[in-house]
Amino acid sequence: MAMLEISVVPVGTGTPSVSGYVAGAVRELEKAAGVRWRLTPMGTVVEGELENLLRLALKMHRSVFASGAERVVTTIKIDERVDRRLTMAGKLSSVEEKLARKNNGGTGDR
Repeated sequence: MAMLEISVVPVGTGTPSVSGYVAGAVRELEKAAGVRWRLTPMGTVVEGELENLLRLALKMHRSVFASGAERVVTTIKIDERVDRRLTMAGKLSSVEEKLARKNNGGTGDR
């Protein structure tokens, strides 16, 4: 099991807004089978089998071209473990346990 963080950014679109292009890339996630994903303000985290995640990243990247962009910069980070199952929820709970949150309710928002 692996986790992939992806950020797909169109360049030279004539507008500073990229949300329409990002929505197109997220539509590729919605069509994908066998993956879990979470959209964040700065990228998207996807978990599944590495080979599937890499194919999906290529589809997401190319979807931005299909939406009219002439240049796309895609950044990918991969986290893969072979000793145990890797999940978004597991990574978060591990850190939260170590923080032993007591005072601020655990949101981190200030």
